[in-house]
Amino acid sequence: MCPNTDTVALHGWTAVPVDVDAIFEGKPYLNEPTPVSLEDITWPSDDPIVAKVQEYAKEKLPIETYNHSMRVFHWATIIARQQFPTHASSLSPSTLALTCLLHDIGTTPANRSSTQLSFEFQGGFIAINLIQHQLGGAQSQAEAVAEAIIRHQDQGTVGTITFLGQLIQLATVYDNMSEMPHLVHPETRREVASKWKRNGWSRCFSKTIRAECEEKPWAHTTHLGVEKFPNGVRFNQLMEEYDSWTG
Repeated sequence: MCPNTDTVALHGWTAVPVDVDAIFEGKPYLNEPTPVSLEDITWPSDDPIVAKVQEYAKEKLPIETYNHSMRVFHWATIIARQQFPTHASSLSPSTLALTCLLHDIGTTPANRSSTQLSFEFQGGFIAINLIQHQLGGAQSQAEAVAEAIIRHQDQGTVGTITFLGQLIQLATVYDNMSEMPHLVHPETRREVASKWKRNGWSRCFSKTIRAECEEKPWAHTTHLGVEKFPNGVRFNQLMEEYDSWTG
């Protein structure tokens, strides 16, 4: 199927460098971040597919992972608006929300044990089946979500990635390892962390990474470092003060 130009920008298919340093030209940000109130970030609850997928995520994900997914939506929205306003103006909030809700669906014990696939690939297939085949979502949207999920840990320096995929990478590594720590204003970081509590997320996700790599020594996650990645998550200094916040 040839790409429909009407859906490329809408669902975040625009090609961008996979190399973060190339995007930011070696700088901490393109535009200096300013505070953003949660009241200025709208969750697309009026979209029936988003509403159904949100209920699905609440049912299937542990609270720690669900809260992480909601934080990722907020980080991604802020980063897109402030660093990539042209892309942000055309990106569907629903497509972003669906990607955030499902990006770690493959990490649940049930989904990990049901396949030999790496969790990102399992998550991508779950997303297509749920969004397109079960809920009747658009093919371009479902595939954009799946592509971003499959590649959301595909960090590197060569080649391109969809804008949606790069945005999810930036938001997830910000929450998990505090890479690019200056992309979100400290006041906003505190407000988001207060709303969507971490509940010990650093320790929780570090254990999940280790379980994935032990159960599947071929897992895609290993390319980030069998020890380096879980240790980077576990000892996330930027988010350390928020990690004990529960609720």
